[in-house]
Amino acid sequence: MLNAALWGGFASLSLFFGSLIALYFNLPKRVIGFIMAFGTGILIGTSCFDLLDEAVEKSGILTTSLIFLLGSAVFMLAELFINKKGGSHRKRSTKKPENHSGLAIYLGTVMDAIPESIVIGISTIASGSVNLVFIAAIFISNFPESLSSSAGLRDDGYSKGKILTLWGSVVIVSAVSSVLGYVFLKNSPEAVIASIGAFGAGGLVAMVCSTMLPEAFEEGGPIVGFIASVGLIVSLFFTYL
Repeated sequence: MLNAALWGGFASLSLFFGSLIALYFNLPKRVIGFIMAFGTGILIGTSCFDLLDEAVEKSGILTTSLIFLLGSAVFMLAELFINKKGGSHRKRSTKKPENHSGLAIYLGTVMDAIPESIVIGISTIASGSVNLVFIAAIFISNFPESLSSSAGLRDDGYSKGKILTLWGSVVIVSAVSSVLGYVFLKNSPEAVIASIGAFGAGGLVAMVCSTMLPEAFEEGGPIVGFIASVGLIVSLFFTYL
């Protein structure tokens, strides 16, 4: 349980680090785009090679496909709600977007962090350890998210101290979510755990395609396609180590 909490919190700790960079330094947007692309490739690769592969083995291809699409659909509906409230630019590095709301951006970030952390928690059930590639993917993808979100919160008049406190709270929420995923599912059948992983994979793929990839291309240009491919191959490589 402690292992789940530590890894869940660590994966989101980059949100706090990213906010520090946003508040005190100016990171080139092109670099942010490259980071996003690499993280996107790793996230997609890990979702497919680990989460989906295990779910197919435990639950079958039809059940896995339906649950994966359900996870994607649930994220899409939540994303539509957050967008209407002004959180559509939570993974964007552009400042002062139209229809902007710093609080909605924060809530959207929490929405992203919870399923990621639950997947981290359940991944520790079987072996007591986590997929380090998946942790790295979440850690990397959180950097540009907090960079843009912190700028949005600052534009809403939030003080630096309050912004850092908000991201610290996301780290705590992530750790708690990992623990809850571990505690409530540790006695569940392997098929159930694998299916939840497939559900989380659907949400992750939907998230990176709707939020991270567009920003990566806008800021980094066509080269981000290759960088994302490198991230996916890195994920494949570590999966078969």
